[in-house]
Amino acid sequence: MLALIRHGQTDWNLAARMQGRTDIPLNETGREQARVAASALATEQWDVVVSSPLERARETAAIIADSLDVPLGGTYDELIEQDFGAAEGTLVSELDQRWPNRDFEGKEPDDEVGPRGMRGLERIAREYPGARVLVVAHGTLIRHTLAEIAGHDPRHFPKLDNASSSFVSFADAAWQVHTVGGVEWAEVLTEVEQRAEQPRLAS
Repeated sequence: MLALIRHGQTDWNLAARMQGRTDIPLNETGREQARVAASALATEQWDVVVSSPLERARETAAIIADSLDVPLGGTYDELIEQDFGAAEGTLVSELDQRWPNRDFEGKEPDDEVGPRGMRGLERIAREYPGARVLVVAHGTLIRHTLAEIAGHDPRHFPKLDNASSSFVSFADAAWQVHTVGGVEWAEVLTEVEQRAEQPRLAS
């Protein structure tokens, strides 16, 4: 069982700026969110906390590990956020005006993000066989990874709140999504399928 946790808030999150691989640290709200997340996760037993190498994810992981008295494991490059290239630092509200097709120069292709995330999960599963692992990463990376497991378009998945947890497991040679941002998968799936139908209804 893995809990995929989005890092706590940063000043760029607060300002609604594209963050990507720019290494912005947590703010005080983000640190408190990490502590609250740890409290919610304390109802279950966990074996280790791992993370993306970016500072905001690593500090979130360290706070959770300390709060739960669980070992802080290593970092995984596969868990780093999608590279948004030239758009990083830009206000989200300005994106459509500047890049109507979201074709930011230097952007990591969308279709490479989910498979990369899956490689990270598979590596963690190999290195911690049978363990219950807390995995701190990034919103877009987690959303694309969940979509890759579920076989749906990541654009139809809900945005993940800072410090929210999504549960997945590996059994019988397959990954399975249990929750997305704390919401049961069956409920989220209904929303995902409705969003997938909207373009067809409009056409």
